[in-house]
Amino acid sequence: MARTMQITDSIVIAVDPATAYDNIADVTRMGRWSPENTGAVLDAPGRPAQVGDTFVGANVRRGLRWHTGCVVTAAEPGRRFAFQVRRWGVRKPALRVAIASWEYRFEPVDGGTRVTETWTDDRTKWPDAVASVFDRLVTGKPGFAEFQRGNIRRTLARLKEVLESQQVG
Repeated sequence: MARTMQITDSIVIAVDPATAYDNIADVTRMGRWSPENTGAVLDAPGRPAQVGDTFVGANVRRGLRWHTGCVVTAAEPGRRFAFQVRRWGVRKPALRVAIASWEYRFEPVDGGTRVTETWTDDRTKWPDAVASVFDRLVTGKPGFAEFQRGNIRRTLARLKEVLESQQVG
């Protein structure tokens, strides 16, 4: 059976699309809501993210730490933010490898903004059997899709909690 290559989930957050976008597009803040990412360092800090910008993400899972090299692929304020993970490494992201793409869409709805997060498995050249063994080892789940389904749910719930708590007062 072929592995699932994409997972998407959404949540409505009681903020406007620009606020939701600004928080997600500031990748240095991702560690506030992601269960794996602990933050990021932009190669061009001090301005809004633009297509082509790169950053290094710091991550932790099951006590293991690693870094990823990422490139911004979409930066449409209030509408869409996306990036691809294209490098991996323990201390620094030195190994060139297509890992995943992440996309966030922001849609105005009654009560705020529907934020949709999508993870795409970019390991398209990996045979399914190899990916299955690797995924079980590094996630403890049958596949990355199942693992990311839970991560996305937790990320969106935390994002909602953080952003709505900032609106109080």
